[in-house]
Amino acid sequence: MADERKIGMCRTERTIHKVVDELCKPESYEEVYHKPTEERVMPSLDALTEIVERLRMVIFPAYFSDSEMSLESMPYIIGNHLEKVERLLFEQIKRGIGFSRGMTYWQASIECEERARSLSRQFIATIPQIRKLLASDVAAAYEGDPAAKSPGEAIFCYPSIKAVTNYRIAHELHTLGVEMLPRIISEMAHSQTGIDIHPGAAIQERFFIDHGTGTVIGETCEIGRNVRLYQGVTLGAVSFPKDGSGKLVKGIPRHPLVEDDVIIYSGTTILGRVRIGKGAVIGGNVWLTSDVPPGMRVIQGRQSEPVIMISQ
Repeated sequence: MADERKIGMCRTERTIHKVVDELCKPESYEEVYHKPTEERVMPSLDALTEIVERLRMVIFPAYFSDSEMSLESMPYIIGNHLEKVERLLFEQIKRGIGFSRGMTYWQASIECEERARSLSRQFIATIPQIRKLLASDVAAAYEGDPAAKSPGEAIFCYPSIKAVTNYRIAHELHTLGVEMLPRIISEMAHSQTGIDIHPGAAIQERFFIDHGTGTVIGETCEIGRNVRLYQGVTLGAVSFPKDGSGKLVKGIPRHPLVEDDVIIYSGTTILGRVRIGKGAVIGGNVWLTSDVPPGMRVIQGRQSEPVIMISQ
């Protein structure tokens, strides 16, 4: 038995050595190797997680940690969180700039110090507006979901509020021109909730995604106020134009425009730069690539009539 175990261990070692040899061939790693010899330091997921969680504690006082916060202690606790956020964010913005532009850490430190400091301070100034928007999102969740027993339940439990919190933080950073970090922050929520909101999307107040799993909102999507989505909704692009060299043309408007007071039910896919008019209701499992007039109700029809529009 001992001999068999030794033989097995030797075979395992040979297999590992063989795999290591394969993985260390340049053609295997050239597209995915970070090349630490260039001293390019990536943003830290741990630091970004801490930033988002501290901001969550500031935006929703006493819900996430600091549960004993009183009105007297609130200024001290919030100030402490924001001071820490500013210091962490400054470093991560600097790293994001350096990594995105192919700089070494030392180049980024010298060339991007002032810009990173300015951006971190500008972001801190947006937090009252972020809270105002999220308070409206919480109200929409509570008022729009009969299962919600209180606004606090939505804050503490709903994946939509978690994902939209990350989105609103990421969107402000994106608007300021911060590189790389907004996408990381939005993808953190995506991996935790199944809700994928690009930080470039423009979403107004009182936004709610009921259940939320599988929802996708693209980069150039514009969503008005008091819009409600259900799980599995995709607001995506119908095509991806390419330039003369065959590369994708980036940054052009290619996602839907959703006006105020629209409801879109589960499983619906809306593609392209189409406009969903104010007050429209889109039923479940609908596929749309054309405009919907204001106030219309769209439902899935028979095979010969895949989409039916009914005046409300």
